Amino acid sequence: MAIDVPTTATETEEELRAESGTGSDNTGRTSRSTWSALRPLALRMHFYAGLLIAPLLLVAATSGLLYALSFQAEKVLYSHELEVPVGDRTVPLNAQVEAARKAHPDGTVTAVWPSHEDGATTRVLMTSPEVEEGKSLAVFVNPYTAEVRGELASYGGSGALPLRTWLDELHRDLHLGDLGRNYSELAASWLWVIALGGLLLWLGRRRTAKRALLLPERGAKGRRRTLTWHGSIGLWAVTGLVLLSATGLTWSRYAGENIGAVQDQLGGATPTVSATLDGGAGSGEHEGHGGSGSGTHQGADVGVDKAVEAARAAGVDAKIAVTLPAEGSGYVIKERDTQFPVHLDSVAVDPSNGKVIDELRFADYPLLAKLTRFGIDAHTGVFLGLANQLALAALALSLILLTLWGYRMWWLRRPTKDRKLSAGRPIPRGTWRKVPITALLPLAAVTALVGWFVPMLGISLLVFLVIDAALGAVARARASRA
Repeated sequence: MAIDVPTTATETEEELRAESGTGSDNTGRTSRSTWSALRPLALRMHFYAGLLIAPLLLVAATSGLLYALSFQAEKVLYSHELEVPVGDRTVPLNAQVEAARKAHPDGTVTAVWPSHEDGATTRVLMTSPEVEEGKSLAVFVNPYTAEVRGELASYGGSGALPLRTWLDELHRDLHLGDLGRNYSELAASWLWVIALGGLLLWLGRRRTAKRALLLPERGAKGRRRTLTWHGSIGLWAVTGLVLLSATGLTWSRYAGENIGAVQDQLGGATPTVSATLDGGAGSGEHEGHGGSGSGTHQGADVGVDKAVEAARAAGVDAKIAVTLPAEGSGYVIKERDTQFPVHLDSVAVDPSNGKVIDELRFADYPLLAKLTRFGIDAHTGVFLGLANQLALAALALSLILLTLWGYRMWWLRRPTKDRKLSAGRPIPRGTWRKVPITALLPLAAVTALVGWFVPMLGISLLVFLVIDAALGAVARARASRA
C-alpha cells in the first residue's frame, strides 16, 4: 500500500508543496502548515506499514473473500443434509431427537435447532468421539419423517459446517492454533492505521477537479494511473475496512482482552439468561459447543416439545435453538435470527414443569452489547444474510486490489538507471524533526497509548523504529567512511 513517492530530495519537496497546497511567499520562504509538516511522516509510515504488513493483509483478505462466499457454497455442497421435500406435517421434536440418538448412540445430545422453514431439516447437535474437541456433531433429521439425512461436524453459534469452518480457521489462525492468531491480530491491528493514513494522504493531495477525489483520473497513465485507482477505491472502502479492523480486534488474543475489560467497565457486557434451578449449578448459552447443556438432566422432564411450546408462548418463536438441560439447569431456548430486525430473545424453562423461569429480551441489552453483537455478526457475515456476505466479499476484493496496486506503485517507482534490480525508496529519514512540537508531543502520546492498548501494533511499531534507526546508523557510518 505504498504511496507514490519521488526518488530524489528535490522531487520530494516539489511534490509535497503541490499536494499539500503550500507554496513560496514573496520573500522566497516556504509557508508550511501543520499538515504539510506531518505529511512526509505520514507518507513514510504508510510506505513502511503497507510494504511490510501488506502480505498479512493479502492473506487475510483472500481467506476472508473465500469465507464470505462459503455461505452460499455450503447450501449447494451440503444440500442433501440441509434440504428435504416438504411434507404434510412434522413429527414431534422428541421423536426427531430420538432418531439422532439411535443413529449415534455414543453421542450425547446438547442442543436442537428445529426446522425453521418449509423443506429445512432439523439439526440435532451432540458431543461425540467422531468429532474433535470444540466442535459438535450435527445430525440432520427430516422433520416430516424423522429420517436421519446425514451428519457433519459443526462449529459455533452460527452452525458453520466443515467448509466454512475450515475457511474460518484459515482466516483466523492459518490452522496454526494460538501461534497463528498472531498473524490475524497483527493484520487487524495495522489495517485501520494503514486505511486512515491512506485516507488522509489521499484527501491532502492537490487536484484540479473534485471528480478525481472519488473516481480514477481519466487519461492517467503508468504509475499515476495506478495511484488514482489505489486512492479512489481506498476512499470508497475505508469505512468498511476500519470497521473490519475494529470488529476483528474485539475477539483477538491481546487487544481483545483490553477491549473486553473496557466494555465491562462501561457496563456493556453481554447478558445471559439464567437457567439455574433451585439448588443446582447450571448456566445459559452454550448451544453447539458441548457446554453446560449436556443432556444429562436427571428427574422429571417435560421434553423438548413442551419446552419449545412454553418458549413460543413467551414470545420466543422465531428461528430458535434449544439447549438441553444439564444437572441443575433447565432448557435454554433462544432466537438466532440475525436478519434485521434481529430476533435474539431467550428464555429458560424448568424441565420438571415446563414453566419459564427466566427471560432475556434483546431490547434490554446494553447499547454497547448490542453494537458489539451487530459488529461481530457483520464481520462474520450473518447480520444481513446475503447482502452482508456480498459486502464482505466486496471489501475483501478491494483490499486485495489495494495491496496489489500498492506493490505495483512501489515497483514502478524504482530507479532503473543505476541498476536494474532495485526498489522504490521511502521519504528520507528525519521527517519528524520538521513537525511542530505542539503537534509532535500529542501525536507521540496518542501513539504510545494506542500501542499499549493494541499490543501487537505497539510492539511491531517499536520493532520498525529500532530497525529503521539501525539502518540509519549503518548508512551514516558508510557515508562518513566514503
